Amino acid sequence: MAEDSELAAIRAKRLEELQGQYGGQNAAQMQQQQEAMQREAEMKNSLLSQILEQGARARLNSIALVKPEKAKMMESMLIQMARSGQIAGKLSESQLVSLLQEVSERTQKKTTVKFNRKRLDDSDDDDY
Repeated sequence: MAEDSELAAIRAKRLEELQGQYGGQNAAQMQQQQEAMQREAEMKNSLLSQILEQGARARLNSIALVKPEKAKMMESMLIQMARSGQIAGKLSESQLVSLLQEVSERTQKKTTVKFNRKRLDDSDDDDY
């Protein structure tokens, strides 16, 4: 419960900062947006906790620390898979790792190197 009070204090401080930045105008609208974002995040977290085992959830959180964009992409993909019925039961950490590998292979950029060598106009064949 201490985390909840700390989280509420952080949110209140952030709201004050935002109100200070925008001169207090549209404070109600900003608060509504913040509450909507908070509800969305809570729904996402509850859904992810329903479809991921604890180890898989921990791995996804550690990925979010290093590559937040990849973690967001995986979270949205997992939620979409759960809503469409592609996920039956909870995913283990090993299943999440294999899913991550599949996504990495599909999104991996393939680089090619092409050498353009300059050709000289003068040829040694003419000298003989």
